[in-house]
Amino acid sequence: MARKLKVDIFTDVVCPWCLIGSVRLDKAIAALPEDVEVEVENHPFYLDPNVPADGVDVGEMLKSRYGRDPQEMWARPQAEAKKSGVDLDLSRQPRMFRTAKAHTITRLAKSLGTQHSLANAIADAYFLEHRQINDDAVLADIAAEYGFDREEALRLMNDPHELETTERLAAAAAHQGISGVPFFVFDAKFAMSGAQPEEVFQQVFAELLNPEVASQ
Repeated sequence: MARKLKVDIFTDVVCPWCLIGSVRLDKAIAALPEDVEVEVENHPFYLDPNVPADGVDVGEMLKSRYGRDPQEMWARPQAEAKKSGVDLDLSRQPRMFRTAKAHTITRLAKSLGTQHSLANAIADAYFLEHRQINDDAVLADIAAEYGFDREEALRLMNDPHELETTERLAAAAAHQGISGVPFFVFDAKFAMSGAQPEEVFQQVFAELLNPEVASQ
């Protein structure tokens, strides 16, 4: 009989550490025994809920906020991404956009069984393919590869009720005390913040699967 685990992950599409954290989670899941099934559910969170409709220039924003060269600040996430086999160059995606529509279509993919894969695909499109994920057509094209009818995806990501639900869930996550992402909850027992090393994810899974051994 398969052993089942649940991971709830709070991320934002425009967060590079979320990209890294999701990759590391997936690597740890792939290394689990074949009789272990892991359900991953993605939840919305806004890295910056005040991003204007046309987005912001990330480099300029970092200079203004921290007074530092963006290249210096990008060096660490790029190096960490490389450790996990991800060729990340943050200078090639200069703008940060609103992510309500991306979160909405990701949330609605749960019923299709493609939610986590779709979330990863949107993040890859943004950070690795340098696509404009604030563009409805771009999101719809990606969604169509993960079980959605393209026209239905366009309708859903612009549905006021669905967008309102996403806003409410993102606000609820912040009110629950989640102040940074990625944030992981394992089987409603353990919580972990940040793109921790892959071995940390492996240790958490080991504790969940064999608590009597891990506690010795």
